[in-house]
Amino acid sequence: MPVAIKICGLTDIQAVRAVTDARADYVGFVYFAGSPRHIELSRAAELKALLPATIRSVSVLVDPDDGLLEQVQSQLAPDYVQLHGKETPQRLHAIRQRFPAIKIIKALRIRTADDVAQAMHFTPHADMLLFDAKPPELPGMLPGGNGLAFDWALLRNREFALPWFLSGGLQPDNAAEAIRRTGAAIVDVSSGVERAPGVKDAALIHDFVKAARSA
Repeated sequence: MPVAIKICGLTDIQAVRAVTDARADYVGFVYFAGSPRHIELSRAAELKALLPATIRSVSVLVDPDDGLLEQVQSQLAPDYVQLHGKETPQRLHAIRQRFPAIKIIKALRIRTADDVAQAMHFTPHADMLLFDAKPPELPGMLPGGNGLAFDWALLRNREFALPWFLSGGLQPDNAAEAIRRTGAAIVDVSSGVERAPGVKDAALIHDFVKAARSA
């Protein structure tokens, strides 16, 4: 099967058109005020309405409370909610109990093999996993979307009980190599297809999709 592709952090109509033309499989809308890709839920709903049915929508949230999850479900009804904060397995379990219709992608921040091993604790409570680089403890670092890669060898020959995304530092020039080295079936890109923070580049999106599907 061809590799599936998620383009994350869409903020405008031009980006929606680009991912539609490139035939991406997933798109992400970020609701996190600290991110240059942050958009209001009402704007995300307008952009989501432009997507064809073949592209699944993902709402990217950081440590959301129940009130925000209710707003997301009522205003956006995304195909998935991506939890990109410090949510614990217990928090995921609580979300499952209160919002049984929500499909969860849990993002894990990776630097070491021990970080990868944490996946097993989230498996019972999520639908999919996403492996992203753990950012350094420096000012200005975001929970995700920093354009940083982790050591792909940490995922080599690993098997997980859930489908998973490879994320972090991907761009058109390294997408195929990353897929070959990790065996990823789904890849996620944000800053790697931007010409400025939060501004997607249509040509880079097309180049990324082409490179990923050639792996």
